[in-house]
Amino acid sequence: MHDTVTAVHRPPAGPAIAWLVRAACRGEDPELFFPISAKGPGHAQHERAKSICRRCPVRTPCLEYAVRWREEHGIWGGTDPEERRTTPFHAVRRLGGGEHR
Repeated sequence: MHDTVTAVHRPPAGPAIAWLVRAACRGEDPELFFPISAKGPGHAQHERAKSICRRCPVRTPCLEYAVRWREEHGIWGGTDPEERRTTPFHAVRRLGGGEHR
């Protein structure tokens, strides 16, 4: 009997995410960026995460990463999942604030 290994498409590591070392969220509790909801009890957490993103020097590459890898959860580049689902990829730089890597 042979085990079948299914290839899983994984996000890049290393240089492809080197921008993370400059991210404003470094040192923050990762749970902050994964609120249960943008409304109700999770609203304050949602807004706090987005406020950290607004001052982030690598907001655009973070958002590009999330859109490219179809991150379905969390706050990435100052956007929530709904905002990312409705943003065409060509509009990412505008939405992210236009910062460069």
